[in-house]
Amino acid sequence: MIGYARVSTIGQTLEQQTEALTAAGAGKVFHDVMSGTRDDRPGFADCMRFLREGDTLIVWRLDRLGRNMRSIINTLHELTQRGVTVRSLHDGVDTSTSTGRMVAGILMSIAEYERELVRERTALKLEHARKSGRKFGRPAKLSGDQAALAWRMKENGETAATICETLGIGRTTLYRYLAEGDED
Repeated sequence: MIGYARVSTIGQTLEQQTEALTAAGAGKVFHDVMSGTRDDRPGFADCMRFLREGDTLIVWRLDRLGRNMRSIINTLHELTQRGVTVRSLHDGVDTSTSTGRMVAGILMSIAEYERELVRERTALKLEHARKSGRKFGRPAKLSGDQAALAWRMKENGETAATICETLGIGRTTLYRYLAEGDED
């Protein structure tokens, strides 16, 4: 039995998944700390190369295998063709049975639907916030008055070094503000 654990961010921990996979009988556990949408997951690639006919792949949840239904189903199909079964601890799915394969498909469809709903809600909230005047991204380094001062200093022949020192900004920031001013 082989385990695969994945978390999406560094802030999450693999410990809980690894302990559960080991307790379920996984003799070896492969890990990744990255989004499931990425195709270049080294731990997953190593795991897929390691698996042989007759092995069982144990995962915490089916969504650890990928981010969308198509990629997860493709992975399940590939593993089934290779004679590898998949057990999901959290979802209670075991693809060694036809019922388990059916339940896996249903659960993955529901999970993808849920992700789409979250994505749609997030997009609507962001659109509403923008319409309400909310700004996103890093705060501006210079106020409007400071940007105008930078322009006046440039027009008066001041060097970039002097302008940057006066305003407490780096050259890249100065040049970006000056370029934005050229576009107006």
